[in-house]
Amino acid sequence: MNQEDLFKKIVAHCKEYGFIFPSSEIYDGLSAVYDYGQNGVQLKNNIKEYWWKAMTQLNEEVVGIDTAIFMHPTVWKASGHVDAFNDPLIDNKDSKKRYRADVLIEEHIEKIMEKIYKEVEKAKKRFGDSFNEKMFVSTNPRVLEYKEKIDKITKRFTNALENNDLEDLRNIIVEEGIVCPISGSKNWTEVRQFNLMFETKLGSVAEGANTVYLRPETAQGIFVNYLNVQKTGRMKIPFGIAQVGKAFRNEIVARQFIFRMREFEQMEMQYFVRPGEELQWFEYWKEKRFKWHLALGFSDTKYRWHKHEKLAHYANAAYDIEFEFPFGFKELEGIHSRTDFDLSQHEKFSGKKIRYFDNETEESYVPYVVETSIGLDRTFLAILSASYKEENLGEESRIILSIPPALAPIKAAVLPLVKKDGLPELAREIMDILKYEMNCMYEEKDSIGKRYRRQDAIGTPYCITVDHQSLLDRTVTLRDRDTMLQERISIDKIFDTVKSKTDMNTLLKKL
Repeated sequence: MNQEDLFKKIVAHCKEYGFIFPSSEIYDGLSAVYDYGQNGVQLKNNIKEYWWKAMTQLNEEVVGIDTAIFMHPTVWKASGHVDAFNDPLIDNKDSKKRYRADVLIEEHIEKIMEKIYKEVEKAKKRFGDSFNEKMFVSTNPRVLEYKEKIDKITKRFTNALENNDLEDLRNIIVEEGIVCPISGSKNWTEVRQFNLMFETKLGSVAEGANTVYLRPETAQGIFVNYLNVQKTGRMKIPFGIAQVGKAFRNEIVARQFIFRMREFEQMEMQYFVRPGEELQWFEYWKEKRFKWHLALGFSDTKYRWHKHEKLAHYANAAYDIEFEFPFGFKELEGIHSRTDFDLSQHEKFSGKKIRYFDNETEESYVPYVVETSIGLDRTFLAILSASYKEENLGEESRIILSIPPALAPIKAAVLPLVKKDGLPELAREIMDILKYEMNCMYEEKDSIGKRYRRQDAIGTPYCITVDHQSLLDRTVTLRDRDTMLQERISIDKIFDTVKSKTDMNTLLKKL
């Protein structure tokens, strides 16, 4: 199955099995806006819990807050969003489709990188165990040619972005022969900037209302509450503030399902440190966050680091954790060293001192910040993408979501073999044992085989089948989703067995 077909199947699966629905679908939907269904919201909440506990429960110096979506408009002036939160957009005249110019160029660079990867893979097969990859990429003429081209484009691209040179962005697209993915045409308009913030009015009457913005990120809510948290929590540097919340961006080029949406959710943590120590904490959080992803159990080849060659004006170091989605490696989480830019800006615009008095050094300073920022919706899509499998079972086949058990929407399904002979009553008894500690499902419709397939398709780790033998010896069949192996187990041991294999602590203890 090619990656495009796989992605289409994942999108269709999400709707068919209650994970994600197009918003307002009965009115033909709303572009790039989605609703989470009954199974989707459970998975989403479990991902939030995993992140939240990993941040605030396992790190004594990190606390959590929940700030408002509406903020004073000067917040966004101070942060730079009012003046500089723009995307460079370009239209193709033939397809009438609009694209981000920077993304078109980045994808073009990525295609050249893929050629290097292919050259390396071919050489690996040719030379076997004797292959020296480092030497190959530094000496092979074709690889060196590709690298030189990448460096040349990247340097020019970076300069164009830094200088807001929209004309040269277009020139890069034209000179590199970048085509519209829809029409294959090179017939491009000029590049222009578009501000991504949603505006609205706050006030009882239109003429007296103030212009406010739907927040484009959750980080600023943390920064403006720095003093409140530091003083009330008696926090000592270094310490962190975490938040999970909605953000809004008027994405003109929203695409790839829930990867890029206009309304989305972020999980962010800002870590406040002494000036001069930010880079060592930056490395610390890079390692810690990568471990969080690997603990999910997916192949480490699904992840890679991407270093930012062009740094934001406020940063002195930045890396992304990229994940291999069906449409290629894309950003999943960013780890950034933001210096003291944000707090200094809010100190300047508010006129209030935002300082920390360090008893050890006996000095007052504006703390530096290391940020970890991960998209909740993108993490959801990454987990679904890595979990979706189609398996042939002889004459049959099945679709399975191998979601990490601790994150699975339903931890166990209780299935009476038939709807009579006292089996439903015993199954309900088992539901009462389990439901206070874990999310379970009771199902009695259709054959047991069809019910197994439905549970596999929503990622339920365990099915508990109650049959006539259960009435005689109070044992049930416990079926494993991934292996399909079945074992006979006492009803008295069901709770401890399922709980131990699906509890969130199984993930947290890997960290």
